[in-house]
Amino acid sequence: MTDKQSEPPKETRFQPGQSGNPRGRRAGSRSKALVALDALGEGEVQDIIKAMMDKAKEGDAQAARIILDRVWPPRKGTRFEFDLPEVSKAEDIPGAIGEVTAQVAEGIISPDEGAVIVGLLDARRKAIETEQLASRIAALEVRAAL
Repeated sequence: MTDKQSEPPKETRFQPGQSGNPRGRRAGSRSKALVALDALGEGEVQDIIKAMMDKAKEGDAQAARIILDRVWPPRKGTRFEFDLPEVSKAEDIPGAIGEVTAQVAEGIISPDEGAVIVGLLDARRKAIETEQLASRIAALEVRAAL
């Protein structure tokens, strides 16, 4: 049960666009702990990087991985090949999805890869439908202007 008397008056509530704490931390400012850590590491960064490079050159796989992950990040997702008929009309989408389903069933592509392809086909369908709707609206506007 809510008691209407316990609610603050509307004129004292925060107004749209007004901060709840106008004197709070500014956007983009960093905490004191992070600023202190930056100050500690600032003078040592070059030495740390050099030490890691030396360890990597000596064959330390962990050091090499850390350095390479920064320079050459691991790839997200892998490339794969699949057959797909050309999709230029919305009517082509069901056939293309059927082809993807058949390739998943035959083990040519994995179910996860099939799901990604079907998602792309759905995006293609939406793009085709949006293009068709835009042209139909344009034609109706031309007809209405006459």
